[in-house]
Amino acid sequence: MRCLSLLFRSTTYSIAARAHCGRIPSLAGSVHRRRLSWTSAFSGKGSPTPPYYRTTPAFRVLEASSGVFGLVAAASLTVGAALYYHLIHRPPSTAADDAVVQDLLGQGQFFSENAASEIVKEAVVQMALEIQPGRLGNLTPEQEEKLRQLWVAIFRVCNVDTAAAATNDGADDADGTDEEDDATAERTESVTSAVPGDGKKKDKKKRRNLFKRSKKKDAGAANDSAAATSKTKAASPSNNAAAAGASSGEDDKYGQGKVFQDALASQSPESIRATIWTMVKHDHPDALVLRFLRARKWDVDKALVMLVSTMHWRSQDMHVDDDIMQKGESGAAEAATTSTDVQAKTVGKDFLAQLRMGKSFLHGVDKAGRPICVVRVRLHHQGDQVEESLERYTVYIIETARMALRPPADTATIIFDMTNFSLANMDYSPVKFMIKCFEANYPECLGAVLVHKAPWLFQNPVVASKVHFTNNVKDMEQFIDRDKIIKELDGDENWEYRYVEPEPGENNAMRDTATRDKLLAEREQLYRAFEAATARWVHTQDGEKAQAIKTQRDEIAQQLNSGYWTLDPYVRARSLYDRVGMLQPGGTVNFYPVIEKDEATQTNGNAAAQAVLQTSADDVD
Repeated sequence: MRCLSLLFRSTTYSIAARAHCGRIPSLAGSVHRRRLSWTSAFSGKGSPTPPYYRTTPAFRVLEASSGVFGLVAAASLTVGAALYYHLIHRPPSTAADDAVVQDLLGQGQFFSENAASEIVKEAVVQMALEIQPGRLGNLTPEQEEKLRQLWVAIFRVCNVDTAAAATNDGADDADGTDEEDDATAERTESVTSAVPGDGKKKDKKKRRNLFKRSKKKDAGAANDSAAATSKTKAASPSNNAAAAGASSGEDDKYGQGKVFQDALASQSPESIRATIWTMVKHDHPDALVLRFLRARKWDVDKALVMLVSTMHWRSQDMHVDDDIMQKGESGAAEAATTSTDVQAKTVGKDFLAQLRMGKSFLHGVDKAGRPICVVRVRLHHQGDQVEESLERYTVYIIETARMALRPPADTATIIFDMTNFSLANMDYSPVKFMIKCFEANYPECLGAVLVHKAPWLFQNPVVASKVHFTNNVKDMEQFIDRDKIIKELDGDENWEYRYVEPEPGENNAMRDTATRDKLLAEREQLYRAFEAATARWVHTQDGEKAQAIKTQRDEIAQQLNSGYWTLDPYVRARSLYDRVGMLQPGGTVNFYPVIEKDEATQTNGNAAAQAVLQTSADDVD
């Protein structure tokens, strides 16, 4: 992006010029020899409960875009941006609103009882009733049509036999389906340039075969034909260039068109499908897919390229789910102490060092109910950790934070605390990695970015127009209630970051592969049920019928959500946030867990203090 490059250059030139003039003595020629690794933000969307509501917005939050994030990250050397509108006055809550908040508080999904002040309750009510545009439950007809088209394209890439799905699950229409098939054929044709195929326009009869549920033909023959057609398209490279071309040019800064081609050439359709479903976790599948559409301004072809490229990155490059999250903190601790591989040992040691010092951490929510990540910039110094550990740590915090997202809050707030910042903390390399993560692989995840106590060299009009600068607690109160701002940031909340070491046996469930495989098999059935319902939804034009199918899809998504939390202990290593009680069994989130403090055994952001803290059920509220 041109603005991103411009801000990179302008910031660098500004620092260099001031250094040359002797105005920054501490620079000492080390601008390019120091690195800064700041982590974390969020993606994904929470469970489909509590229900979605549509009402007059209580908050107006401009949709966060991955491109804006890149601008801010470059300028502040830490961040991406999202524009955030201030709280707007709304009428007093009604009895129905009170019932909503009581239901939410009763489920324990947002706040613990001790944290549920009247102000927080009001924020919960407002956020519970608010759905931002372009989200599930608040789509225009045009946006819903784009969602249908993208599912069609995903099914083709993943070689999902949608004709069979539509035939095998659901009754035939008594009045025929020709008109619906015509509409579906047009929808399918509109996205053929974004998926593998022979590049030639199909006649209407052949295009109908993808979805048609006909009584006139043998179902088995129709299914075989559809499957054969799908396999042919998946194997044919002739349309790959057209697909990649959808995201080529200046707007493809990370070469996702090529990654898309590489993914289709090197991965089977089944593996791409598996990665998509693994990323869904506790999300509503539509919510995840919509992120890519919003990030690409509802261009279906570009959204498909971005989605497939992301799946390739997750499974082939970073190994997010089969390595980073599966091994987690306990895996890093084991590697740091017992590994005979020097690189693995170093990565494990450096990974834990960042957690122990609290380079970044998750705690609390802002006024809009969004999880907060605090990044303590001063704790990073170039060379302290190897690059691989910095990248693994970044992805780990992002993925862990996804566990805390609950609808309708599907974004997060990041506070970059630049207290005591010096040029020794500067480093472009890890910042560029983080920018790429959010722009290319974790779209639409940021609600607000606050840079707290930034040095004067960052506070210029260009940067200030892209990010919220806060110099004191009064400034920060615009976004976060004062009693929810930690004392470290000059607020009133008496809370400090303390790392709790992995506990022996905390991942014993992961050894029970029989139960894991049973749960995965059950989950696979839900995947297929959702795909079948989606195929019928895409196929159906009748309003009432389509609505009934949408309801069925939402019910399956709810089963996926609850089923994920049953599966979670078998596939994800426990984290700090599980141990302190923020992430609780069954998907409950307590953003303000109370922990009994023991100064003799707890670390407090001190990398040298690494004593183990043993917790019990009484320690975690």
